Amino acid sequence: MKKFELDEEEAELIEVIRNLRRAYPNGYKEQLWLAQQIFDQLTDFL
Repeated sequence: MKKFELDEEEAELIEVIRNLRRAYPNGYKEQLWLAQQIFDQLTDFL
């Protein structure tokens, strides 16, 4: 298995994605929204 060094936002995104299933049905939409926000921040190059 390959190991990666992650910055704080990348690690946070992984944790939020891992918690999506546990958040269903209560809190799922909020967790999904948070994952999308973090992803957008990580991929915003402008």
